[in-house]
Formats: sequence, structure tokens, C-alpha cells
Amino acid sequence: MGGPVVAVVPSRFASTRFPGKPLAEIDGVPMVLRVLKQASKCTTLDQIVVATDDERIRRVVEEAHFTAVMTPEDCVSGTDRIAKALPGISAETPALVVNIQGDEPMIAPEDIDHLVKETL
Repeated sequence: MGGPVVAVVPSRFASTRFPGKPLAEIDGVPMVLRVLKQASKCTTLDQIVVATDDERIRRVVEEAHFTAVMTPEDCVSGTDRIAKALPGISAETPALVVNIQGDEPMIAPEDIDHLVKETL
């Protein structure tokens, strides 16, 4: 297979439509943590990382014992944010990078696993 399968959750605070959305609580839990908890149920992911430009998001992620990588504020899209984060994520070139949207707190882990298995 090559390198690890890495999932990256791009997460920025300064959304024009909903500033602070990653930290918005759903039943007392920040949305970004709900996404991470769902992703952590996957059997095919070797690493899960949040790529963010905001210290508040980084802090919440790391306090919950997940990994965050800081990226520049000027990233135009989540894909750009992932590209900026990759050099700081893994020493080994990933076999696959999975972009998990930070505003999908109900994402089904089995759907991610299916995608990874079909891609590799």
C-alpha cells in the first residue's frame, strides 16, 4: 500500500456565513470534536488531523487528545488548507489523504472506510 492513510479535517473559524462554526456546540460538544469522534471509529485511517488557522480550534482539538496542525489564514479552500498542512502531518508520504468535512458531525465511519477500501 505504501504510506499511511491520513484523514484531514480542514477547520477555519472565520466562516462568512457562520463564524465559529467548528466550535458551535451540539448537545454540549463542539462540532469539530463530533466529526473527530466519528472519524476515530474508522478502521482504515492511520492518522486523523485537524488543519486549522485558529488557536481556539487547535486548543479544543488538542485538549480532547486529537491532533491539530496550524495553517495560514489565507487558504482559499479546505483543499488548500490540507495541502498546507500535509508537510507537518506525516514523515512518510501518505498512500491516501481523505478530506473529511468539518461540518459533518454525523458522518458515517463506515462510509469513510468504504471510500478508503475502494480507493486503495
